[in-house]
Amino acid sequence: MDITSFTFHSPTPEDYYTFNSPWFEDLDDTQHKKGGGGNGYFNEDELKKSGYGDILSSLLLLEEEAKQEEAQCLTESREEKALFESNHKRKVQAMDEFYDQLQQHYSEVNHLDGLSTSKRPWKPATALAATVATPFGNGIADLDDEASKGRMTMTGQQRRLWVKDRSQDWWDRCNHQDFPEEEFRKAFRMSKSTFGLICRELEPVVMKKNTMLRDAIPVRQRVAACIWRLATGEPLRLVSKRFGLGISTCHKLLLEVCSAINTVLMPKFLQWPDERKMKEIKEEFRLISGIPNIGGSLHTTHVPIIAPKVNVAAYFNRRHTERNQKTSYSITVQGVVDQKGIFRDVCIGWPGSMPDDQVLEKSALLQRANKGGLKDVWIVGNSGYPLKDWLLVPYTHHNLTWAQHGFNEKIGEVQNLAKEAFARLKRRWACLQKRTEIKLQELPMVLGACCVLHNICEMTNEEMDPELQFELFDDEMIPGNNSRSSYAVLARDKIAHNLLHHGLGRTSCH
Repeated sequence: MDITSFTFHSPTPEDYYTFNSPWFEDLDDTQHKKGGGGNGYFNEDELKKSGYGDILSSLLLLEEEAKQEEAQCLTESREEKALFESNHKRKVQAMDEFYDQLQQHYSEVNHLDGLSTSKRPWKPATALAATVATPFGNGIADLDDEASKGRMTMTGQQRRLWVKDRSQDWWDRCNHQDFPEEEFRKAFRMSKSTFGLICRELEPVVMKKNTMLRDAIPVRQRVAACIWRLATGEPLRLVSKRFGLGISTCHKLLLEVCSAINTVLMPKFLQWPDERKMKEIKEEFRLISGIPNIGGSLHTTHVPIIAPKVNVAAYFNRRHTERNQKTSYSITVQGVVDQKGIFRDVCIGWPGSMPDDQVLEKSALLQRANKGGLKDVWIVGNSGYPLKDWLLVPYTHHNLTWAQHGFNEKIGEVQNLAKEAFARLKRRWACLQKRTEIKLQELPMVLGACCVLHNICEMTNEEMDPELQFELFDDEMIPGNNSRSSYAVLARDKIAHNLLHHGLGRTSCH
């Protein structure tokens, strides 16, 4: 059924008080038909008699009131604007006077310091105590460096500007060129040269400018505070003591540097290999396992967290709770590593209650495979993953044949490369071993930075301290939806058969 539209003319205010409008013409025509006569306009007596004069008077009165209200609002707006501009000029003038006095007193203090060097040691400009008279009030203002917040104590007619003096002797020793290489490596999990490489890469992003009141924290100190926190897992108050910074500043630096690592270094040091690199990786895996076209080893680990305030059941880790005999919560880190234990793909942050196959379903790795990015490439996973056209997993049923036993052993060797990579990751960055005060929404960024720094250390052949020990515990679970393609089943059986008949699948069952 077709529905056609029609036009309805809604009278405007001008129609009401314009006698030439069609609205009044219709009424005038009505008067003619009633014998009232007329020459295109209303008879005044008839208009009054019919009541339209009252309507017209009311409309004119409403228009006049609207004009008066508009004029009043305009007047009030101008008055408020004039008052605001007056207050703004007064405040700007007061601030200018304040900074002029501040600069004057800094000059006086510098002069006094030069006269009294024999009585007290020299301090940097950021730690000077300067007496400042202000137009805003009386008291003492403790203005911190970027490290801590100031406090104000009312004591007299002047306000004193100063920076809390914290000791950073430990960092000064570490930053000295004569500091022993082994001690530096033990503290930061990397050599001085690798640390310098990271600082140079991050400098354009994390460097800050000096201000009149304080000097910016140097880039090396910023990066060192973040890396030491990741390496040791120590609380922020200990980071504060080691580096002579405020606790809140340490937390801010941690997030800023981790964000810079993800933005600047991840595209360079944690990327899926190109075609040429993938060919090299396949060949290395073939030499290890005898299985062709393996492009990576897949594993998922858990990082403990403090119980979240919302959706707590999703992060509950039942297996770790049973093992540790205390309630445990975690988030997951899924990673694909190459033959050298370097991460090529990571998926971070899904709740700890999710099994490995569900994490895989949420990851970009599955999207890459669905788009054809893993053609002619096998990714090796454990029994917690389903068998797919691109994902090779061990046999899990009972009464295995010799060929299947041999296949599982070779797959296990490839899987161990991923497990060892995750074990080194957690040994190197102890913050992954225990619960942290970092907020849940910020934790994936920190974990991503750990993976990038791990890759840098692996690529530069950084040695692992033998004293660093950590037992990797990630139970495998048979996936609930163990759907398998017929192609993958036949391909796995063929690989197992070839391993056995080429003498590469020998097992302890023989």
